[in-house]
Amino acid sequence: MVDLKRQYEKIQEEVDAAVLDVIKSTKYINGPEVKAFQQDLESYLGVRHVIPCANGTDALQVAMMALDLKPGDEVITTSFTFVATVEVISLLGLTPVLVDVDPDTFNIDPDAFRKAITPKTKAVVPVHLFGQSAHMQPIMDIAESHGLYVIEDNAQAIGADYIFSDGTRKKTGTIGHIGCTSFFPAKNLGCYGDGGAIFTNDDDLAKKLRVMVNHGMDVRYYHDEVGVNSRLDSIQAAILRIKLRRLDQYAQDRRKAAAYYDNAFGDHPGLAIPYRADYSTHVFHQYTLKTSGIDRFALQEYLMTNEVPAMIYYPVPMHLQKAYHDPRYSKGDFPVTEALSDRVISLPMHTELDEEQLAYIADKVLSFFKNK
Repeated sequence: MVDLKRQYEKIQEEVDAAVLDVIKSTKYINGPEVKAFQQDLESYLGVRHVIPCANGTDALQVAMMALDLKPGDEVITTSFTFVATVEVISLLGLTPVLVDVDPDTFNIDPDAFRKAITPKTKAVVPVHLFGQSAHMQPIMDIAESHGLYVIEDNAQAIGADYIFSDGTRKKTGTIGHIGCTSFFPAKNLGCYGDGGAIFTNDDDLAKKLRVMVNHGMDVRYYHDEVGVNSRLDSIQAAILRIKLRRLDQYAQDRRKAAAYYDNAFGDHPGLAIPYRADYSTHVFHQYTLKTSGIDRFALQEYLMTNEVPAMIYYPVPMHLQKAYHDPRYSKGDFPVTEALSDRVISLPMHTELDEEQLAYIADKVLSFFKNK
């Protein structure tokens, strides 16, 4: 699904030198590379504060901790997402309130969000799924009118632009009160281990977040907050600095691959290519097709036997997961989410796809239908 080896080979000399420099410096935790990456990412995103941390799940958890949400407070998000979004809400004793998604973008439906608000609602977590922004302008308007916090889950869309109705643009993750991302290796901006970051334009909130990721310490051994140990190490920061300089080119490479797939599948009656919203650019963390009239698990198996990896994100939505069983929800409550969970399949999508590979993948997908 992602060719990290070939990507590394193109930047090997820079990466190896940067990693060796960190090792020679012996400044492995909170070293100068972490500060430099933080500043580089702030500049790239156009955000006042980036707070590096250990992973994307920690980013979400610390964000909610910093907002002083209390057990029983409701946090709205979608049922069509990776588990981390809902996991941290539950771990903190908050109440996840799940809603359906837009059938085209797969992102949170603003109208469903609005209808789910109750007096207990304190925050919403829009997930920018598969590389495209949720519709942030109406989400922000609804949140502001109800006094709610907005925490953007930007783990899959770093580098994407949201386009407001007046034509202005902001990077995803910088629009709400807090943005969170992951640097898991397979992400568009991925490190060679684990890592994450939190974004905000609020100076006071940034100060609190920095304290909370470091055991609640501002001054060493003086703990003003209950915090966690969640730090991005210096070696990962050094690698991320190198890859950040190429992030826009990486997005272009992904868009080129997506355009090839679009051309191959755009007129096929059994496949619906990814929708592009006019309010967002798309950085294609995944290239996800909607199937119809076939067994997509059979398609996945056929592709795998022909050495084409294919993934299904996410076969069981959050409201039907055993760990998150809630008597408020049952099968049929979120028809769009459930239809997507039954129909979608994702093809290889990464920066190293060449035309020969793309042609082979497309041919195998299409041959499955011919052999039906």
